[in-house]
Amino acid sequence: FFQCDNAKGLKAFYDAIKYGPNHLMVFGGVCATVTSIIAESLKGWNLVQLSFAATTPELADKKKYPYFFRTVPSDNAVNPAILKLLKHYHWKRVGTLTQDVQRFSEVRNDLTGVLYGEGIEISDTESFSNDPCTSVKKLKGNDVRIILGQFDEEMAVKVFCCAYDEEMYGSKYQWIIPGWYENLWWESWINSSQCLSKNLLAAMEGYIGVDFEPLSSKTNKTISGRTPQQYEKEYNAKRGDGQSSKFHGYAYDGIWVIARTLQRAMNYLNSTNKHQKIEDFNYTNHKLGKIFLNAMNETRFFGVTGEVVFRNGERMGTIKFTQFQEQKEVKVGEYNAVDDKLVIINNSIRFQGLEPPKDKTIIQEELRKISLPLYSILSALTILGMIMASAFLFFNIKNRNQKLIKMSSPYMNNLIILGGMLSYASIFLFGLDGSFVSEKTFETLCTVRTWILTVGYTTAFGAMFAKTWRVHAIFKNVKMKKKIIKDQKLLGIVGGMLLIDLCILICWQVVDPLRRTVEKYNMEPDPAGRDISIRPILEHCENTHMTIWLGIVYAYKGLLMLFGCFLAWETRNVSIPALNDSKYIGMSVYNVGIMCIIGAAVSFLTRDQPNVQFCIVALVIIFCSTITLCLVFVPKLITLRTNPDAATQNRRFQFTQNQKKEDSKTSTSVTSVNQASTSRLEGLQSENHRLRMKITEV
Repeated sequence: FFQCDNAKGLKAFYDAIKYGPNHLMVFGGVCATVTSIIAESLKGWNLVQLSFAATTPELADKKKYPYFFRTVPSDNAVNPAILKLLKHYHWKRVGTLTQDVQRFSEVRNDLTGVLYGEGIEISDTESFSNDPCTSVKKLKGNDVRIILGQFDEEMAVKVFCCAYDEEMYGSKYQWIIPGWYENLWWESWINSSQCLSKNLLAAMEGYIGVDFEPLSSKTNKTISGRTPQQYEKEYNAKRGDGQSSKFHGYAYDGIWVIARTLQRAMNYLNSTNKHQKIEDFNYTNHKLGKIFLNAMNETRFFGVTGEVVFRNGERMGTIKFTQFQEQKEVKVGEYNAVDDKLVIINNSIRFQGLEPPKDKTIIQEELRKISLPLYSILSALTILGMIMASAFLFFNIKNRNQKLIKMSSPYMNNLIILGGMLSYASIFLFGLDGSFVSEKTFETLCTVRTWILTVGYTTAFGAMFAKTWRVHAIFKNVKMKKKIIKDQKLLGIVGGMLLIDLCILICWQVVDPLRRTVEKYNMEPDPAGRDISIRPILEHCENTHMTIWLGIVYAYKGLLMLFGCFLAWETRNVSIPALNDSKYIGMSVYNVGIMCIIGAAVSFLTRDQPNVQFCIVALVIIFCSTITLCLVFVPKLITLRTNPDAATQNRRFQFTQNQKKEDSKTSTSVTSVNQASTSRLEGLQSENHRLRMKITEV
């Protein structure tokens, strides 16, 4: 019976039962609705049914349809094949898009069970009734790249139109849909969509269709003595111009299944009960019905559709994979359910990229690192600065007994140079990131470079300010008493400043140490055009209360700078150049202050650009250190070569040659006369007398 009308189909079946001879089996059932009704009632007549065209998954329920068999694979038979294909290309993340029809929903539900426990995630499950665009957008929003679709031809046109609009096609996406559509199926439905034909074809390009194989591709002889190719040739010759059905091979094998079943049943009866024959079967003969049922279930042979094997009444057939290539379907592989084996035809499958699509957006974290050429250039500048500092150190040590250098406190000068070199050295550490060192080493460097820069700054400017304080203490001595300030006391002052630094740094390290943190930025496309997204990451040295600790350090350094400015202003009128660096100190403080403010602001704004940030920090340190050292030592170097004596004398008065030193142990306790105030109205003679007395006392 081949009626698709329920009433007519049922009437034909019951008429055959009531008025016809005793039927041994029922062969047929094309439409799912009629077939399911008949199959459910067959148990009452002990009749085995064999269908060659009913593919609905519902009929696989053996509790409901125990006497139903089919030579055609179920719609669900494609799911193990899809699983094999997913594993073959290492796709572990998929999404489903299903039309709200029972046939498709059943396949989708079975697919969920097949994929469960296989390490493949269904990241999104979408369904639609008429408009699939909303579901397609959701799939894209959930970054689904491998889409398993279940829908008919009409909806397929709409789906691919939506896919084109959402740009869900091409090298980054793979659509896997039913493969049973008619040839040139899209031409029948293109007019009902809002999509241009070329756009639809562009979105369809590369999709993979999955369906059962109508005829085996093997060249082996079948049970009939013909190869599948010979059978097909004979079939086409006999049908002539008649319409072809893709089920004809399954119908042909179905006849052979019935023949082999009856043969097996007769052999069984002959070997067990010689008095009973298959002709004795009637609808109440439960025993013969069971014999037929078991015989069919055990039937196995090679037919025109491949190996014919049943598992709980379900055909274990061959599933073919086709791919849409340049407006035609091309077979690219097949799956044998009996052997559970997938075969991909060599070089037949074409992906639109250089490789199969990824099952999700591959996010590759890429460290934004400091450019090696930039690091090399700034390191070279730093080395030049350190060479310059070393030259100043050599100059200071070599000429330490010269009156000019002796009066400028050579020990303090050495500390200034040491502080500058420490500041220079910190640049090397600021340029070392994750591309050069390990994470643990980077975290250690966070602390080390902070300590070195802080100590270097305090050492350089602390020594400079200590020298200025001594000049201030001597020349602002209103009572004119003898005042000797040795270098040891200045070293103690610098040591006190460093002690404050150490207290702050130790508390910082103990209470809230600097840690390596990673900041992640928005994804960017791969510059090389690969199917990956780049997520830039950047290393930082941070802690919980970073703002508070930086505020403490900045406040202390700011007070130190203000103190230096005060001393420079107070000693601005001391007229002995060897003693008075106030002008150069003021220039250093001004330049360092301005550069630090600008550098800190720009560095903060460019924290996501490590090359720019490192360049700014390094240049600020190089500039500040270099300008400070040059302002302190270049004038001395020039003066020592041109007129060393003038620097040790008062610019207003020439002193006599008989000046004596009363404390030879203190090389830097030399002081000078107070500059006479021009506002005083005292006579030159009394002022001269007072100054001479002071000189004698010194």
